[in-house]
Amino acid sequence: MLHNKHTLQYSLLLLFATCTNTYVLCCIHGLYHVNCIWSNISSLVFFFFPEACSTMEVKPSANPVVVGQSITLSLSPPTSLNSGSWAVGDVFILTWSKLGDKDQVAVYPNYMGRASIDGSRALTLSSLSMNDSGVYTMRSTDPGVTASLIRTFIFFVLAEPVSNVTTSSNDSALIEHMDTAVALCSVSSGSFISLVWFNSSSEVTANDRVQLTEGNSTLTIVKVSRHDQGPFTCCAFNPVSNATSNPVNFTIYYGPDNMNMTLGSHTTGSNVTAVCASESNPPAQMQWAFKEQLLNTTGSVLELYHVTKDQSGSYSCFAFNNETNLSRNVTGYLDIKGEEGKKYYYKNTHFYI
Repeated sequence: MLHNKHTLQYSLLLLFATCTNTYVLCCIHGLYHVNCIWSNISSLVFFFFPEACSTMEVKPSANPVVVGQSITLSLSPPTSLNSGSWAVGDVFILTWSKLGDKDQVAVYPNYMGRASIDGSRALTLSSLSMNDSGVYTMRSTDPGVTASLIRTFIFFVLAEPVSNVTTSSNDSALIEHMDTAVALCSVSSGSFISLVWFNSSSEVTANDRVQLTEGNSTLTIVKVSRHDQGPFTCCAFNPVSNATSNPVNFTIYYGPDNMNMTLGSHTTGSNVTAVCASESNPPAQMQWAFKEQLLNTTGSVLELYHVTKDQSGSYSCFAFNNETNLSRNVTGYLDIKGEEGKKYYYKNTHFYI
């Protein structure tokens, strides 16, 4: 700011932007008089205009605006200036002058058919494109205007709607704690786009295993777990629209682990059903053994009919996953008694083979 012992000769127009996409526009007159205007934008812009500030404001009918729609920039307070012009940057849009009771409006070639003004000198632009964002200026030399130049800041954001959001992955079949999953999100059209990933209905956030890079368009999960199967979706949004991608799923191979065996109460002559369970994907192949000797029984269920005392002993269930190449087992001890009493002893062990 320029100042000395004399009166301040210039006014300062400041734009402050915040991380919440809100700006405050301030005209500072002299040393103490401050006017501020609040609005919303999606870009960080700073301007210094040494021209005198005016109390006249320009207000957009919408902000942001969808590409292809129209916008009206109204003067506040409303006025009916006899002559003036509208421009964006250094490019003139139209000029007008009042001759008698009629307005003479001249629209520049690049804006023919889509620029007009009304009696309050509000500018309407139709068929908006991304190139229409910018700083709009209204100039007038009417005696009632405090300066020959009214340069009022207005930056409206033109947003193209989001469309055709798709996801893809590097590999749909991964081994738990070993492989890395990568999913990509792409958007065919749209502007001012933000991306958010979801695992089912929960938002995905970065941590020691999860990385979000390239503007969140790339999701990387290191050393995947069984909880990373998805479905993962990518949501793309901007100030005027949003769209969600097709789901992408990962097949995570894991296990076998968390094995357990169930045995019932047993006496001689009864039937015994032993059930072996494990957490495994794909389901583990199972083999039974009695006293460390393999039986001709596969699957998760072992059935013994009309048991005798010599069938007492340790029974083991071995589980193997042919995708992870991991094996585990669980062992239980079956003690068969006569009708006068019964005893059951169970021991659970886990180890790799």
